[in-house]
Amino acid sequence: MTDLVTFGETMLRLSPPRGERLERTRELDVQAGGAESNVAVGAARLGADAVWFSKLPDSPLGRRIVSELRSHGVRTGVAWADPDESRVGTYYLEHGGEPRGTNVIYDRADAAVTTVEPSELPTDALEEAAYFHTTGITPALSETARETTRALLTAAGEAGAVRTFDLNYRAKLWDPATARETYEALFADVDVLFVPRRDAREVLDREGDAVEIAHGLASEHGFECVVVTRGTGGALALRDGSVHEQRVFEAETFDAIGTGDAFVAGYLTERIDGGDVPAALERAAATAALKRTVGGDVAVVTPEEVDRVLEGDAGIDR
Repeated sequence: MTDLVTFGETMLRLSPPRGERLERTRELDVQAGGAESNVAVGAARLGADAVWFSKLPDSPLGRRIVSELRSHGVRTGVAWADPDESRVGTYYLEHGGEPRGTNVIYDRADAAVTTVEPSELPTDALEEAAYFHTTGITPALSETARETTRALLTAAGEAGAVRTFDLNYRAKLWDPATARETYEALFADVDVLFVPRRDAREVLDREGDAVEIAHGLASEHGFECVVVTRGTGGALALRDGSVHEQRVFEAETFDAIGTGDAFVAGYLTERIDGGDVPAALERAAATAALKRTVGGDVAVVTPEEVDRVLEGDAGIDR
């Protein structure tokens, strides 16, 4: 049985060396990065059997992405497109401290994934999947990607998988009103919702604290579980009327990109292994803390490292 299937776009991330500006650099570090594949990698590295669905051009760049994901133990279900008619999305990441901040520049228009249809994907994997995960980024990419997201959520539910959805709102892709309309149309096919408190307020138009937001969303949309993240304020989950809270584990941040995906990976892996919601929140927070110490989008961590954080023994490994 497959533990987890994810679906979404993965891009190539191009970054100049730290301290250099994009407009002056002569070097770019290349890595794969995408919310759903980040979750698949994190879960695979923590012991889950994870599969990632997407569409890529049959080109060196497309194959580069698949090779990188497979190197972490992720199985891939990719629809290969004509490289003369499609492309790989990219994004440029320029790290910067305060007051400049980190800048992200997307170049993903007309990527192959924008034309992906369910019939192109190995959807038989959903028949044996315990969990199916996607995010609010994917339906923002195109109308076709939106309909495919809806179809896969429905198919996963019919197959008996637990369907999880990370809101993951991106202002550079669409406005809050359009995003909210799309998200709420998908919520009937979602069992577990992950949502940052900020996005719940600004995109879903929710008021109140995290507990009130979780109760309101669960009541209105019938979610089995709502997980609200609060940045440095930690996270909470509402399930079966009970609220569970989790603090943030301290971390020296080297690269914050992908922290939320690592959180989801840790949470889902613990649930796949039979852990309860409090244990899943704890493992999620530990995995997210470790990700912040690693460069790139993905949580290149081990179960033993996560256990050390949970045990409070994350010092020098002698």
